[in-house]
Amino acid sequence: MSERVTPAPERKRRRPTKQGTVLSEQVIVDTALRLVGLHGAQALTVRRLGAALGADPSAIYRYFRGIDDLLLAIADELIGRAQHGWRSTGDWRTDLRDIGQRIHAAYQAHPQAAMLAAHRTTGRDNETRAVEAILGLLRSAGFPDPEAVRIYHAVVDQSLAFAALDAAALALPAAAQAADLDVWQYRYAHLDPGTHPNIAATAALLAADMQLSGYPFALELLLDAIAARLPSDHR
Repeated sequence: MSERVTPAPERKRRRPTKQGTVLSEQVIVDTALRLVGLHGAQALTVRRLGAALGADPSAIYRYFRGIDDLLLAIADELIGRAQHGWRSTGDWRTDLRDIGQRIHAAYQAHPQAAMLAAHRTTGRDNETRAVEAILGLLRSAGFPDPEAVRIYHAVVDQSLAFAALDAAALALPAAAQAADLDVWQYRYAHLDPGTHPNIAATAALLAADMQLSGYPFALELLLDAIAARLPSDHR
């Protein structure tokens, strides 16, 4: 896509598309999320998006400078969905856990989009609100600013990394998912205890645990580490 974009005051389409839809940034983002969810990253083209909207593909240029600009909007939409309905409890650990779980869940709901967007920095409204909220929790809890920034970085990167990893697993074809599970249930379960005593001793536990996301436990480990760094006069 080209880098031209219509100035904001001129963007609004005055008549509905062939499908009776009045275009907006939100409508385009929602449609793009649906297309990517159904058909993967290859669906994120101007032509396919225009067809799904019932509009000339050039109409997309009224709202977005290009596919990358749209991708940033998709990333910010997922961040916004993670924040929807969130309220602080006043307890930093409870709130950080909730935020992390919400981010992970929002990306798991759209695994194809998560693989495209989890690593992007948008600078848009939803992301800005999330950064402000998390830093506010940490500073209010008593963490010095340098520590608050490092903890923010660790919490967000952990949640997004697990979101991308788990999304990639969810996006696999069913046959590939089953094959991966079979590795734990059969290949590891039948290794020789003489050569692999630790795997043999824990094979059943591995087969059960590796079906689940490692994120909830990793998040608790991180929260324990963060709590240990809280200044003693704020514990």
